[in-house]
Amino acid sequence: MPRAVREQQMLDAAVRTFGQRGYMAASMDEIAELAGVSKPLVYLYLNSKEDLFTACIRREAQALTEAVRAGARPGLPADRQLWSGLTAFFAHTARHPDGWAVLHLQARTHGEVFAAEVAAMRAEIVAFVTQLILAAAREAHRDPDLPEREVSGLAEALVGAAESLADWANATPGATARQAAATLMNFAWAGLGNLMTGAVWSPPEEEGGDAGDGDEGGPRQAGRTSPVR
Repeated sequence: MPRAVREQQMLDAAVRTFGQRGYMAASMDEIAELAGVSKPLVYLYLNSKEDLFTACIRREAQALTEAVRAGARPGLPADRQLWSGLTAFFAHTARHPDGWAVLHLQARTHGEVFAAEVAAMRAEIVAFVTQLILAAAREAHRDPDLPEREVSGLAEALVGAAESLADWANATPGATARQAAATLMNFAWAGLGNLMTGAVWSPPEEEGGDAGDGDEGGPRQAGRTSPVR
C-alpha cells in the first residue's frame, strides 16, 4: 500500500481515538490497532504522539476551512453567502464529529503548541467572515472606505456562536446542519441586517461617566439605533 494511503489510515484512526477518548487517554497501541498497522510503523511515519496529534489538527483544520470557503459561494447576496457558509460549516462538523472534537476541545486544552494550530485556523475563518460582512456593509452604505473595525467584532462573535452551536448540534439527537444554520441566521442576521441599513444599537451611558465616550452631542438613549459612523 502506498505510504500516503497508509498514513491517511493512521490519521483517520488517530482522529477517531483522540476525538472520542481524549488526547491524554489515547494510546499509540490503540491507534495502531484501529489503523490495522504495527505501533513501530506509526512511529516510523509520524514520529511521536505529539507529532501525530499535530498532523491530525492540521488535516482537520484544513478540511474545515476549505469546506467553509467552498460553501460560501461568491456572487450571491450577503445573507445567502452567510447562509451557505454556515450550512457548510455545520454539515462538516456533523459529518466529522471526532475531527471537530479534536479541534474545538482537545487541541485547545492540551498545550500552547496545539492551541496555536487551532488559533491559526480560527483566525483564517474570522478573516474570511469579516471580509464577507464588510463587502456587504460597504455596498449597503455606498461607502467603499467603511472601516473594517465596524464589522470585525461581529465576525468574531458570529464565529464564536457557530462553534458553540456546533457542539450543541452534535450533542442533540435529531439536530441537522440546516437547523443549526437557520438558528444562527435567525439569531444573527437581524443585527447584521440593521448594520446593512445603517442602524446600530447604542448602549446606555454609565452612571456618573462622561457622555458618549467622547461622542459629541451628549448621551444616546438606551436601546436606540443610530447610523454607523
